Amino acid sequence: MTENFDRAPGAGRARTKPRSPGLADVGDGDATSVFNQREPLRQPLTSPPLTENNPNNSDTIGGESRRPSKPHQFIHNHSTPASKVKSVDSLVNSSILSANAPEFYPASFSPYEESVSEDGSDGYYTEMTLAELVEEFLSYLNSSPGSFETDIEHMVNMLSSWVTTEETLQELVELIYTQSTAIPNFSYTGARLCNFLSHNLVLSPASGNFRQLLLKRCRTEYEQRDVAVRGDLETQKKFHAYVLFLGELYLRLEVKSAKGPPSRAEILLIALRELMNTLFSNPVDGNLICAVKLLKLTGSVLEDVWKEKGKSDMDQLVQRIENIVLDAQCSRDVKQMLLRLVELRSSNWGRVHAAAASDATPDNDPNYFMNEPTFYTADGTPFTAADPGELVSRWTRKGA
Repeated sequence: MTENFDRAPGAGRARTKPRSPGLADVGDGDATSVFNQREPLRQPLTSPPLTENNPNNSDTIGGESRRPSKPHQFIHNHSTPASKVKSVDSLVNSSILSANAPEFYPASFSPYEESVSEDGSDGYYTEMTLAELVEEFLSYLNSSPGSFETDIEHMVNMLSSWVTTEETLQELVELIYTQSTAIPNFSYTGARLCNFLSHNLVLSPASGNFRQLLLKRCRTEYEQRDVAVRGDLETQKKFHAYVLFLGELYLRLEVKSAKGPPSRAEILLIALRELMNTLFSNPVDGNLICAVKLLKLTGSVLEDVWKEKGKSDMDQLVQRIENIVLDAQCSRDVKQMLLRLVELRSSNWGRVHAAAASDATPDNDPNYFMNEPTFYTADGTPFTAADPGELVSRWTRKGA
């Protein structure tokens, strides 16, 4: 190029029309480019429409014509011979490409061949396993326990479609037991789930139905109690989770009877009694805290059942607790927990039996004023029959 870039802006630009439509000089020497000699391409929607006074596709500003800022012709490389240049329309007309053509795949690739990852699993889609399904259900129930009543039936229906053999039933029992003793604070919901499955899971192979297999699994852990209660910290922690789950299971699991209403599993009652003795046999802080939690959870129910059978098992447990408070080398906080537990039992586990209507007085019935109507004074202050002195003083002030 021989032009100097220091030239003034606009210098050398010609405002004259091209010598022939569609032809223009674009370079130096003998290098030329050929524009499309057909009608100009349609203007973009954002550009001004063409008018009859502007036939050469130029804009009119103030009576002057100028070239468009962006030509609508294709400028080819200067080195390309003019004889080999084709117009856009001719290329489009002669093209064999189609928007409806099938997808292109390399010759060595099959579009229907499944992608397999290095570990042998399907790279696109893997069917969910029973373990993943149960884990998803339990995770949902753990995060949304209030949805148990509304969603449990749908969940059990899905599990029933999966659990069709003895092996899958045993796997289901193991999965629910493991999750119920491993997830913190899930023992209550897990026990409710076990009770619902025991009544609604129809599969009952020769090895036993869901409830029977669950109790067998609990017995396996029960037989290891003497070792677990003296194990390391992690072993004791797992054992304590098992004990609390068994307590929830005793309260929630219903055994149907043809002779009467559903009852609790007798075998769990015996197991809980022995588990508490096992915890007290090694009175370290962790075991004693677990025993306190278990008795707060089940103490009132256990004592009622033992009293109906004429047994004094709860008296024996309380006596053993008092001996531990006096002799065991447990921490001061744990001793305070044991003493509060003894006080709770002495108050009938916090239960208040209402006195007969004819014998009820403010002195012997703490709920005497609970159902009394509420009255209001002239200034809107509420009062009940429990405030006679306040009422008299207000009347006295008004009378005065």
